[in-house]
Amino acid sequence: MKLDMHCHTKEGSPDGKLGLLENIEILKQKGYHGMLISDHDSYKAHRYYQKLTDKPEDFVVLKGIEYDTIDAGHMLIIMPSDAKLPLLELRGLPVVLLIEIVHHHGGIIGPAHPCGEKFLSICSTRRGRVSQNIYKKFDFVEGYNACEDADSNIRAMQLAEEYHLPCFGGSDSHKPDSAGLGYTILQENITNETDLINYIHSGKPTIAGGVHYEHTTKAKLGKVNNVLVYSFWFYNKAMALFRRKARNIELVENQIIESFRAKRRPKTKYIAIDRDTE
Repeated sequence: MKLDMHCHTKEGSPDGKLGLLENIEILKQKGYHGMLISDHDSYKAHRYYQKLTDKPEDFVVLKGIEYDTIDAGHMLIIMPSDAKLPLLELRGLPVVLLIEIVHHHGGIIGPAHPCGEKFLSICSTRRGRVSQNIYKKFDFVEGYNACEDADSNIRAMQLAEEYHLPCFGGSDSHKPDSAGLGYTILQENITNETDLINYIHSGKPTIAGGVHYEHTTKAKLGKVNNVLVYSFWFYNKAMALFRRKARNIELVENQIIESFRAKRRPKTKYIAIDRDTE
């Protein structure tokens, strides 16, 4: 089964230029059997898809999200089919707490483009450099991202090999010409998110690969792209602070903090509800 495991849409991402249905048609033409919607901090596109009365046949659309952490870049997350966790649409959680939440609710999590851009990718953050044990807590690694260069993807594959984690591959598509340039191949057919989670937990193999997308914003801007990188850092910090109250309400209502504290009580005396610092 061939899937594109990193797809953005104009229904769910502010920078998305590709409609969900258009993306599906492109992928079907290229021989794909399914896709993972992975918009930034948003399930809007999947809610839009669920409301459609005439869904595409013979094509699996999986609900995922690309979450913006406060300290470790972007994370790809897949939750069980019946899970509803509004907290994941509120950017700004620290990665350690995020992993705990995802696993507590039966989901899987792995770093997107782990060796890519500064602040956006875990290996390029202080958290990723200092806390090497964090990689042991992931369920997979995005080993191939069509918008990353060869060196970035090679190092991502090496990271997955070092920690014995399966690899996902995806296009990271925002535009029609980038759709379907990255892929993940599974040995079995899956029909929903729970099937995928069970497949990964079973230890069955994945194959990740694709073709590099030449027309990324980074390639067009060259050194000027650094301005955008640092702009993102400020934007992410500001939005994380803006979402803090809503996050804390969700954490308390779902009793996540109490569970998190109970597991760590023998080791620490105090854990903040939500720390917005790297």
